Amino acid sequence: MALDLQSIRDDIDDIDKKIVELFEERMKLCSDVAEYKIENDKKVLDRDREIDKINKVKALAHNSFNRHGVGELFSQIMSISRKMQYQILSRHGIGEEPGFEQIDGIDKENVTVVYQGVPGAYSNKAMQDYFGKDVQNINVKTFRDAMEYIRLGKADYAVLPIENSTAGIVNDTYDLLMEYNNYIVDQTEVKVEHSLLGLPDAQISDISVVYSHPQGLMQCSRYLEEHKDWKRIAQANTAGSAKKVIEDGDICQAAIASESAASIYGLKILDSNINDNDKNTTRFVIIGNKKVYRKDAGRIFVCFELPHESGSLFNILSNFIYNGLNMTKIESRPIADKSWEYRFYVEFEGKLDDAAVNNALRGIAEEANFMKIVGNY
Repeated sequence: MALDLQSIRDDIDDIDKKIVELFEERMKLCSDVAEYKIENDKKVLDRDREIDKINKVKALAHNSFNRHGVGELFSQIMSISRKMQYQILSRHGIGEEPGFEQIDGIDKENVTVVYQGVPGAYSNKAMQDYFGKDVQNINVKTFRDAMEYIRLGKADYAVLPIENSTAGIVNDTYDLLMEYNNYIVDQTEVKVEHSLLGLPDAQISDISVVYSHPQGLMQCSRYLEEHKDWKRIAQANTAGSAKKVIEDGDICQAAIASESAASIYGLKILDSNINDNDKNTTRFVIIGNKKVYRKDAGRIFVCFELPHESGSLFNILSNFIYNGLNMTKIESRPIADKSWEYRFYVEFEGKLDDAAVNNALRGIAEEANFMKIVGNY
């Protein structure tokens, strides 16, 4: 007998209708479960119960393909159930508050700001662009030093680079935001315009060694490829590289840094605008040690660690989907003391006083091994 495609589709439609009816019936029962958990002070996620349940329903299937499919299907059904339960908890006012205080704005005048590098560094420019040229400031050698100054209260804010449009994220900043109980309160951007700087009497033909920050070298890779005989040596920052050239007084040395660094350290601009991308921009974050966010904040940055299990990342990210939140960035970094395990950093649109945001954060906190709100800015 020939198969009738339309008849098959009609049968599928009938089954789908029944599935929806059963799904809604199941979700009603799950809401009763949530009410029970509220009355008895139980957590939403019971991982052992979910594993046992998935194994039981998989055993009902008749072949390996269907067993795998049933496992995936019920994992998602239970994930959806948890999200509904989190919403019920929120309606009852149950759950930990993020602990952040809303403020009108950032004080940019009566503060001390720390940045990594020396005068003429892009971090210095980012600080001046955001706080003004007259702000009280301290410069330190490393990103960690800057975070320590904030932790110890020696400075109110730190300005650190977090991402470049060409070279990508600044790994050290990401790792330190996890390590320290400091928080992002705002961000600012600086356009990167690199120049090749040498001693006043130098010519390009004299150069054999170039110093710069690793990202400075990376951002000018095409230019440097035209001078394959030059030795490239990484330094802590671009302006520090300029300072080294003038201090060493070696005509063979050059630095990749900004034109302002040339002016500050009395160097000659041997070549200008040498970065690969003329739209190259570095994003800097303003970091403090208080859990505050501006009332006009629009982005949230969170960090979390996950169980080393299939589907764990998908389940976590679905908290954004089900709460209608737009994720703008996701990055991962290896966890130092756990081989082949990773820490995830996610930036998404929202504000900490929004119910949808708190539902998503509640779900992540319940299901992740660890979660930190890095900032709302």
